Amino acid sequence: MAQSRFRTDRQLSARMITVMGTLVLAYAAAIAILTFVLGRWWPLGIAAVVGFFVFQMLASDKVALMAAGAHEVTPEQEPELHALADRLCVLADMPKPTLAVAETPVLNAFAAGRRRKSVVLCVTRGMINKLDEQELEGVLAHELSHVAHGDAVVMTVASFVGVLAGLTAQVGARLMLIAGRMRGLWQFLVIAIAITLLATATWLVSVLLIRALSRYREFAADHAAAQLTGNPAALSSALVKVSSTRRSLIPSQDLRRATTVNAFAFCPVAGAHKTGSKLLSTHPTVEARIERLERIAQQLG
Repeated sequence: MAQSRFRTDRQLSARMITVMGTLVLAYAAAIAILTFVLGRWWPLGIAAVVGFFVFQMLASDKVALMAAGAHEVTPEQEPELHALADRLCVLADMPKPTLAVAETPVLNAFAAGRRRKSVVLCVTRGMINKLDEQELEGVLAHELSHVAHGDAVVMTVASFVGVLAGLTAQVGARLMLIAGRMRGLWQFLVIAIAITLLATATWLVSVLLIRALSRYREFAADHAAAQLTGNPAALSSALVKVSSTRRSLIPSQDLRRATTVNAFAFCPVAGAHKTGSKLLSTHPTVEARIERLERIAQQLG
């Protein structure tokens, strides 16, 4: 954990280590099988994987901002936002991350980046306009705790495996269609099937692990933010406002952009808490988060 006044969450740290360790093993196994399947062409496959990994690590924060349609903002452009972040960072004794704003009416915020020193904290225009100062402070404290705990970085790095596996599965499926339509390419077809099955399995494992981590880290961030600000009620109020925003009032383009960073967001745009979908949800329910915040408020008196 970064040196800050945010309390260390040992359960969160253990979960992050478990997720990263499991994904490393899955990734190593996938590379080994890919090397065997590709035969003498294995250097090309490994080069492609390494190249994509390097790109992801160097550009992960920029990719997240592009996906959300956000841009970095200076203190001159957003003085109130920077003032809140400055105050919280002084209170938490941690460096201030880069701040960005997404020009969308969707109410949300997220933190993403490859290293703690290069994490970007993004807030939507809808969030800035709709929340009062204390509510926005609670949201910023929540996102800063992701930075301090290091889970914003872990989520960014871990999501690489899922993205790569998903892309590989799509490529493998298309190769299967091509090989299936042409005679004398049965070996090529076998390779395509193996790549598709392997990539799909890796993607499924990464999705389940990342989303399990994502659900717990939201509880941890709520708790840390409430402890830092001493105002869990403001964070609860922000959750209510964000979750009650009607989708019908938000343009579909903004909704699509927002859902691309759902796993990183303060609150998911599209509800994923239907019956039977708990394993695939990126966040705990708003009701569960508010209930925990109410317990924290009682403890704080």
